[in-house]
Amino acid sequence: MTTARTLACLSVFLLAACGADPAPGPVEQIIVREPGAAPVETTAVATDAAPASTALAEGKAAFANCSACHTLEQGAPNGAGPNLFGIVGKAAGSVTGFSYSAALKASGITWTPTELDSFIADPAAKIPGTTMVAGAIADEAKRQAVIAYLESASAN
Repeated sequence: MTTARTLACLSVFLLAACGADPAPGPVEQIIVREPGAAPVETTAVATDAAPASTALAEGKAAFANCSACHTLEQGAPNGAGPNLFGIVGKAAGSVTGFSYSAALKASGITWTPTELDSFIADPAAKIPGTTMVAGAIADEAKRQAVIAYLESASAN
């Protein structure tokens, strides 16, 4: 990656990271008591699906910062970083058409959730010499949400 391209990616990432993280608000359920009656708003009702959908929503929100450099749609072009569609289970450095650092190509890593977690936590520590200069996510819950979102988006 050229210096100008790296700086452009970093600038876009930093601008994207300036906003507050959107947190999902409470889910409201509308219940109609009888035909023709006015709806009554109630507070959220816990369901088995709520934690998974919340994690995916959080992952999508956190991935917004990643999207400054990465795409996630099947067939979309690479950006300053590679397209991450289907990345879970792929060998590091294997997205067609992207110019990876020698360090990443030589890493021998397969992007499992565990490998992604440690890379996203600190890319330079995981793979010294990587050209991924931005994007570290210190918060473990956010990293897990991003990884769940990557898996989910790639499965659709």
